[in-house]
Amino acid sequence: MRIGIPKEIKNHEYRVGLTPAAVKELVQNGHEVFVQDQAGSGVDFYNEDYLTAGATVLDSAEAVFEAVDLIVKVKEPLAVERAMLKPHHTLFTFLHLAPDAPQTRDLINSGATCIAYETVTDAMGRLPLLAPMSEVAGRMSIQAGARCLEKSMAGRGILLGGVPGVEPAKVVIIGAGVVGQNATAMAVGMGADVLVLDRSVDALRRLDAQYGNRIRTVYSTSQAIEQHVVTADLVIGGVLLPGAAAPKLITRELVSRMKPGSVIVDVAIDQGGCAETSVATTHAEPTFIVDDVVHYCVANMPGAVARTSTLALNNATLPYVLQIANKGARKALEENSFLLEGLNVCRGIVTCECVAQAQNLPYTPARQALNNI
Repeated sequence: MRIGIPKEIKNHEYRVGLTPAAVKELVQNGHEVFVQDQAGSGVDFYNEDYLTAGATVLDSAEAVFEAVDLIVKVKEPLAVERAMLKPHHTLFTFLHLAPDAPQTRDLINSGATCIAYETVTDAMGRLPLLAPMSEVAGRMSIQAGARCLEKSMAGRGILLGGVPGVEPAKVVIIGAGVVGQNATAMAVGMGADVLVLDRSVDALRRLDAQYGNRIRTVYSTSQAIEQHVVTADLVIGGVLLPGAAAPKLITRELVSRMKPGSVIVDVAIDQGGCAETSVATTHAEPTFIVDDVVHYCVANMPGAVARTSTLALNNATLPYVLQIANKGARKALEENSFLLEGLNVCRGIVTCECVAQAQNLPYTPARQALNNI
């Protein structure tokens, strides 16, 4: 199979879809790999590295798209990239379609087969391709939140862990999934006063067993969220409904009652955000203020630590890329029901029920849509 790696063009996005080591694996399996010029330079993987691995370097994204059947990216294709997609293409990347009607429309019109990292599952119902980036984003959320609490960022001027004789910041983490677990680890490590909310008692029980009285766990209800968000210095939004738009758990009215200079880091922003006041931002302009509350809503948080993120993501995605390349998209999807869960759009048909519901579009089960490939 002919596999393409275009250079990412989202604001301050330095990650790359495949590392030279991954390319070498594909080449050794008999495939051709085409890499856009300097696609990996943001993470210190240069053209020579890809050439040594057996890839062909092309001058432009247009040349890459024209040459290949399978396109492996990191972030969702922007409009200029979507215009280059053709029916014979298979796109394998993060998509986050539920809150993004323009992207969904363009992918439908392209006729391409589009597989989203974030909805691929495993035998335990987990999201193995989303997990490494959720780990990074969860850890970064505390780092970013601590920075935003500084006075120069319009925060309250609070040190997250406090100092002897001065109490630490109160950190409220909504969601005890992968993001919440990693945010908790960082917040505890920095000495914050940590409270975690979730509707899964099992998830709360695991955190309680791990941290004991260093954290507090609370079953998540609207009343509990209201009670703790208004007294928080830093709120981490880490909720996830796979493939669906994030639930709006923090209302605009609730934001208006938060402490002036408090901070919301909305890690769920890729799926629309869990605060009604959240709007996606970029690394160039990461924050904005609503009712004196600082909002950090960067939609590609792991891009700030691009090398770590690229390596972690490739560790997870490479086995699936090899399956698609070795078997072809249709056979790989037919034989791997967990990969099939990642199929969001197929030859003009929406095959992810959550996306269809969010955008009021017709839905066709993924296995049924395979007949069109």
